[in-house]
Amino acid sequence: MKRSLLLLFVVIYLGARGQVGPFVKGDRVAFVGNSITEAGYYESYIWLYYMLHFPDMPITVYNAGIGGDRASNILDRLEDDVLRRKPTVISLTFGMNDSGYFEFLKSDADSTAEVRIKESYEKFVGIVQKLKAYTPARKILLSSSPYDETVKNPKNLFPKKSLAMEKIAAFQQAVARQHGWGWVDLFHPMTEIQQREQQRDSVFTLTGPDRIHPGNMGHFVMAWLFLKAQGLAGKKVAAAGVDAGTGKVMTAENCTVSGVQKGAGGLQFDYLAKSLPVPADTVSRMWGNAQRQSDALKVIPFEDEFNQEILRVKGLGKGMYAVSVDGKRIGEWQGEVLGNGVNMAVIASTPQYQQAVAVLLLNEERMALENKLRAYYWLQYDFFRAKGMMYADDQAAMDSVETYAKKDWAVASKRDNYRSGRFAVVREGWQRQMDALINEIYTVSRPMKHTIRIEPVQK
Repeated sequence: MKRSLLLLFVVIYLGARGQVGPFVKGDRVAFVGNSITEAGYYESYIWLYYMLHFPDMPITVYNAGIGGDRASNILDRLEDDVLRRKPTVISLTFGMNDSGYFEFLKSDADSTAEVRIKESYEKFVGIVQKLKAYTPARKILLSSSPYDETVKNPKNLFPKKSLAMEKIAAFQQAVARQHGWGWVDLFHPMTEIQQREQQRDSVFTLTGPDRIHPGNMGHFVMAWLFLKAQGLAGKKVAAAGVDAGTGKVMTAENCTVSGVQKGAGGLQFDYLAKSLPVPADTVSRMWGNAQRQSDALKVIPFEDEFNQEILRVKGLGKGMYAVSVDGKRIGEWQGEVLGNGVNMAVIASTPQYQQAVAVLLLNEERMALENKLRAYYWLQYDFFRAKGMMYADDQAAMDSVETYAKKDWAVASKRDNYRSGRFAVVREGWQRQMDALINEIYTVSRPMKHTIRIEPVQK
């Protein structure tokens, strides 16, 4: 292996994430990767956060993941699948497939891994040259999410695969530093979370039954790490504070508080936040993986760091007080508790939380349509390219898919989608539906004014 590559492998992780920075209004963000990216969830969760926290700052996020991809595949499709979309931000990750799988069960596993790592680096050099030449976009490199080598699971154990992946992450980080690109380390923090939780529960994992593909919980952890790297931790949904004794507004962070009225031992006021909370999705949405996005809240401090909608009412007397929003009671608290502040972002009955749920579900519909498009492009890059049939989309192409679907599960999983997706008018229809959903999302996500009332609970 070349001396320069060896030097890259001795990069010491100091926790620096590089200059990632938040997205800005109008950004067109392409997330490039393998099947973990193609699944669509971590980038969808990132976009959901922006939809809810920055409803007046629309951005567009593209899924540019292709299952099974290594750096070599990404290099081959970079211009056609990514750069033609004219992104202003490119986020790139690879490594899970580059490091190999069954090779780690053979006697020459160590030397084979070094060869694969070297090949990955050499193809990455080609990607870097193309990214450098594409000046309109800033670049963000992500390490792969981890292969879970320590979970108690008899399946798919490839010893030392994690070490190879760590070396790939090392040269990715080194290149990011060299060029001043953003860097987000997913591999090490997620590995730490898994090993910490496995001390209590040996079958805990952020991946799934195959040790490779994260479920909804793992994808949400990935999104959390990305948002942290963007410097967005600590940005509240809103914080409203009122003095019940004087009727004065004490705090109005990322919101407006007006029309304070005192009376009968309580008070009410109008409240308009500039953001919405991030709702906890309790549905498992990935086939073969029971994880839910809400499961992640048990192992990461997302609520504390990103989801604080604080209501604080100082100067209430002793006893219990009922809080209602637009006439609907959302809970009861001691006056002292309200004086310290309660987090409305975790109360599912508030109108603003329910509004956020509608955005989440609209975003799920958008993602389902995008997954149809990605299934079409998977066939183009991973099936038709080798046959010299890219974008032919004729009956011969359909017949080829039908034939190979009988012996290739990956092709079989895309067959039904291709029956309709091979027609340009259908794909254009999917895109129009996606565009309509995005417009609807940015309409629905605009926060609305609410009336908050606090009154003593009658005994």
